[in-house]
Amino acid sequence: MAEQTSTPSSREVAHSGVSDDNPLKSDRGTTSIADAVVSKVAGIATREVGGVHNLGGGVSRALGSVTQRVGIGDERSQGVAVEVGEREAAVDLTVVIEYGESVPQVSQAIRDNVIKRIEGITGLKVTEVNVAVNDLYFPGDDIQEPEPARVS
Repeated sequence: MAEQTSTPSSREVAHSGVSDDNPLKSDRGTTSIADAVVSKVAGIATREVGGVHNLGGGVSRALGSVTQRVGIGDERSQGVAVEVGEREAAVDLTVVIEYGESVPQVSQAIRDNVIKRIEGITGLKVTEVNVAVNDLYFPGDDIQEPEPARVS
């Protein structure tokens, strides 16, 4: 017995009101997505990839640390720059990779995950994901030696 697949009729597709060329437009309105939303999705997706230690350059991380302490920063979008249009988004990332990891492999894994997450969550098509590796993290880098006393 042949298996039957169910495909929507042309009437059902037309009635859904969603445009095939732009999933964010329908006959009942449009959806716009702020840059901050795409930035947060990209930042979280990047951190999900093994081998990524952190996002942002040294100055960005230091400034981000200060702004987070006073409650105005958001680490999820640190090291992330995006351009968002009506249908597409482009992403620039600055990352710190863990020492011993393959930079090309981690970079490709970042691209794949960022594209999958942004397209899945927002419906925007990602045109490019540029990855700038700013630093390598070595285990023990974040252990700070106490400063010697200036006077005894």
